[in-house]
Amino acid sequence: MGKLMVIGGLILAGIGLLMMAGVPFGRLPGDFMLRRGNATFYFPLATSILVSVILTLLFAVLRR
Repeated sequence: MGKLMVIGGLILAGIGLLMMAGVPFGRLPGDFMLRRGNATFYFPLATSILVSVILTLLFAVLRR
């Protein structure tokens, strides 16, 4: 469990560094944003798929 938490922390730190470098996580081409008046609806479809694929690969590697 400790090993998983350390790996998770390193992944979060890596994502944070990439975001600071200007990589547009959360604003990918498949993410939808609708603005009507003063209401905004944001649906991060591409970001959700990307995170799902990364986590699936990570857990597949950790399972071995």
